[in-house]
Amino acid sequence: MRPKLIFSAIAAFTVAGLALIGTWGSTLYYAAGHGSNCANCHEMGDSVSRMHASPHGNAQCADCHEATIGDKLRHVRVHIFGSRPDGVRLREADVRKMMTRCQSCHQHEYASWHAGPHSATYSAIFTDAKHNTSRRLMDDCFRCHGMYFNGGVRDLIQPQNTTGPWHLTQPALANEPTIPCQSCHWIHREGQPQMNQSKPDSRISVSGPAVRDSLAFYDRREELHFRAAALPIPELYDGPHKLKISSDPRQGVCYQCHAPRPPDTNSIAAAAAWKAQAGSGDDRTPIGVHEGLSCVACHNGHNESARASCANCHPALSNCGRDVEEMDTTFASARSPHNIHWVKCADCHEHGIPKSRRTPLSQGE
Repeated sequence: MRPKLIFSAIAAFTVAGLALIGTWGSTLYYAAGHGSNCANCHEMGDSVSRMHASPHGNAQCADCHEATIGDKLRHVRVHIFGSRPDGVRLREADVRKMMTRCQSCHQHEYASWHAGPHSATYSAIFTDAKHNTSRRLMDDCFRCHGMYFNGGVRDLIQPQNTTGPWHLTQPALANEPTIPCQSCHWIHREGQPQMNQSKPDSRISVSGPAVRDSLAFYDRREELHFRAAALPIPELYDGPHKLKISSDPRQGVCYQCHAPRPPDTNSIAAAAAWKAQAGSGDDRTPIGVHEGLSCVACHNGHNESARASCANCHPALSNCGRDVEEMDTTFASARSPHNIHWVKCADCHEHGIPKSRRTPLSQGE
């Protein structure tokens, strides 16, 4: 009996030693080739080629991707016994590990994102009683929240009803973000480092400046990124009036989640056969005094803050000659009945719009 135990122990230590040596050796092998050796696995070839032509071309694969012993053994098992994939497919756990690597280089952008609403956690989104009592959770929620989650909504949240109480079936995800960097940024893409690109002269964009190469929307179903410039910007209406919408291509990413919806049945818009209306669904297309402005004309790209945006135009462009930040809109108070996205002069001037009080100097003459 004892020789068998000794033999088993030796065998176990031998296997563990070979695994450690193999893992260490493979790490040196991949690093020595500056990523080119990773391309020896056929599903990684395209990603490696794009990475070398991207702003991250000087980085090592391991600078962004963590490869533990378990990961490498899993890769070996898949290639020997499994069905090899056609391309690299990131899992939720892979993306979470990459986020810390993003933070190490892009500290300012990470801090800005973390302070904004796009860093909302799984707990905040999927256990929100106000939302869950009015609308039942479904797999389509993952289109914008939890794009990399591996499974369906039943694998994340229970019970599946509108009465609750709801709990995450994977508690480890409670404080993890539902919209990680990779939701809106495509890392393996061609392009130049941002420092070599010219920045737009103005943040108030109607036609739109050049789009960063990395800006793209990750489609969960296709498991692919689609460039911002290739995404459509919808045609929207305010009643029967067709709106002027900024052609800024960066908005293509915004509209993938902040999208309008068809008119509700029995609504005025449906009865009049009006087309998609601004302000429906999660859409925030500006109308009224701000018609034609781009989303990013006011909103910071990472934390979505618009607190500093008014100073780009106001009060010099205020017809009332007042500080617009103090007007009765949702900018000044969230309880205001006048949404800053849709406010019109007539909303406050119910008895007629007064003549402009701007002086020639304030008009730039």
